Amino acid sequence: MSAHYDVFDRLSRHKAVNRNAATLGDDIALARWYNDQDYIDLDKASHHTLSLYVADGYESYRKTGDGWRNGGGPDRFCLMPAEHESTWDIRGPLEFVHLYFTDRHLRELAERVWDKSPAGLLLDERTFAADDRIAGLYRQFLLDLDWHDNGDRLALGSAVTLLLSHLLRHYTQYRWAPPRVVGGLAPYQLRRVLDYIEAHLEQSLPLRDLAAQVNLSEFHFARMFRQSQGMTPHQYVLSRRLERAQSLLRTTALPLSEIALRCGFSSASHLAHRFRLGTGRAPSSLRG
Repeated sequence: MSAHYDVFDRLSRHKAVNRNAATLGDDIALARWYNDQDYIDLDKASHHTLSLYVADGYESYRKTGDGWRNGGGPDRFCLMPAEHESTWDIRGPLEFVHLYFTDRHLRELAERVWDKSPAGLLLDERTFAADDRIAGLYRQFLLDLDWHDNGDRLALGSAVTLLLSHLLRHYTQYRWAPPRVVGGLAPYQLRRVLDYIEAHLEQSLPLRDLAAQVNLSEFHFARMFRQSQGMTPHQYVLSRRLERAQSLLRTTALPLSEIALRCGFSSASHLAHRFRLGTGRAPSSLRG
């Protein structure tokens, strides 16, 4: 991981085993961990951390003023704001995923989505809590996608934006209602975005780049695109990538690895996986 995240660095100096890590942009990153039989002091961090227990965690204890407390398990989450301090005793196996994000990123998101500048934004602290929305977004997107593949970066970025928007609405002192988005993109806006997607299918196509084509926030763009196209931006991009791959499979003798790169997938295996999920067939079935 190229950026510096205090919690990541602290865990790396203990028994925790990092199984995957990725920087998603300025001030935001993901890390997947496994730990067992460890004792950890988390000092004040310069960033926030949202942790979801993926597997086990029943023997994860946090020190409190009344003694050691547990309550972990799959789909339980911990929200640790910047400057958070805590002590943990991991007495059994635990697999979890961390989302690291800065206060600046959270504030900028609030400004883009609600067009408000939050004063004195305070993020709640939660331990062993349950939230179906958080667990669902983690499992449907963050755990199912390839963090390093261009073909999945758009969906990954969209999921992270939804997660952080959820935190802003439900885990701060603000209780802002979701903004209403009326109508879809204007025809000229939609054409500009679709043309841009078509010309850059081999690239990562983050949501911020698509929204920038029509000078909208990521949140409003995603909502308006869905109203116009009947699907989310990442669903549309994936469908176009698969259609291009089918065309190249039928009309060229290019190796699958080359077709994958031309369609925005990092490898032949990733293309084959997405191809089977999307069409129910193997790529080789399109060739005689």
